[in-house]
Amino acid sequence: MTNVADAIVSDQPDSFAWSVWNKRHPVLIKQIQGAFPYPAEARENLDALLAETISGTIQRLPADAHDYALWEEWDRGWYGGSWLSAPFLWAESFFYRRLLEAVGYFRPGVWRGIDLFGPAKRGELGTSAVEAELAALDDVAGLGPVGQRRALLLAALWGNRADLGFRITAATEGPATDLVADDSALIWSILDAAEDPVVHLVTDNSGREFLADLILVDHLLATGAAARVVMHVKPQPYYVSDATGADVLDVLRRITLAPGAAAKTGQRLWAALADGTISLRTHAFWCAPLSFRHLPADLAADLARATLTVVKGDLNYRRLVGDRAWPPTTQFAELTAYFPSPVAALRTLKSDVAVGLTSQTVARLDANANADATGTGTGTRTAWRTSGEYALIQVRP
Repeated sequence: MTNVADAIVSDQPDSFAWSVWNKRHPVLIKQIQGAFPYPAEARENLDALLAETISGTIQRLPADAHDYALWEEWDRGWYGGSWLSAPFLWAESFFYRRLLEAVGYFRPGVWRGIDLFGPAKRGELGTSAVEAELAALDDVAGLGPVGQRRALLLAALWGNRADLGFRITAATEGPATDLVADDSALIWSILDAAEDPVVHLVTDNSGREFLADLILVDHLLATGAAARVVMHVKPQPYYVSDATGADVLDVLRRITLAPGAAAKTGQRLWAALADGTISLRTHAFWCAPLSFRHLPADLAADLARATLTVVKGDLNYRRLVGDRAWPPTTQFAELTAYFPSPVAALRTLKSDVAVGLTSQTVARLDANANADATGTGTGTRTAWRTSGEYALIQVRP
């Protein structure tokens, strides 16, 4: 394999990772405190966690936490050090675990099991944007088989822009402006060549993104592109809007209650879940602070049975290729050769990691970002990596 690049950390002022701790998380903490009438202790815990992440040192979970031993296993020597000096992937993941501890999510009491991001997730499902997207399904049938495949795959891809965590500090959602890598033909060739294709979907966000994911799953099953689909969801609230089992049901109910083609789609999905054509699975590792190179044996064996594993979203991409300062021309296939099945990444660019791009594409993106910086004072040479305006579909057969 190519030389291993340095892990991305958060200690450079005005870097993207630094901004997450100093700009995004303070807003997130206020949103959580405003979403629930938490008691004083929980509110103080949240304030203390925020202060710790910005200027303190990383503290362990309480020794009586149910997953204390697991996080000790996942530790890589970062406890007691600065949050900003630890690898960004590790520290950010632990931050979300500590959020749950702060509000008593796993503790006995009335706040046990209450999703601190639930109001934002459910609120999104009631928006006019979701209503319009569901109504648009009435027009998809007229696109023909090739057009349907393309439209629904791109909807699932660009649905990743609806990530609630990203939108905390994003100025606008904006248009889907550029697909910087497109291996989508490989997705269909892999599935079409298989006799009994099984697709594993490693999900990302709930809400609008998962709505598009479910509609794509229905299309795969209805057209025979997949015989079965396994959807991997998070075991607990994570990264603001990541999908849990409860979120899957909320989104499915929303589709089923819509009029027209959407309702029929929802009914098919409901039946597929009931008869096992679609199965939901989860694993503690989906909330781990480690790359997918550290997949535990049972999860790796499960994924190895897939005809194709589709990995959705920015965080899963970081875990797939490694959250490191790779040159963007580093080969995607090389970095994912370890993965136990053929794998496809559907991701909009919302963090610093990017690989598998041509030198011409990188030069164009850098030039566009430079022009924006010169003309408006709002860009940097690498702003294309984090703006959410670009996306990629990358496949390693």
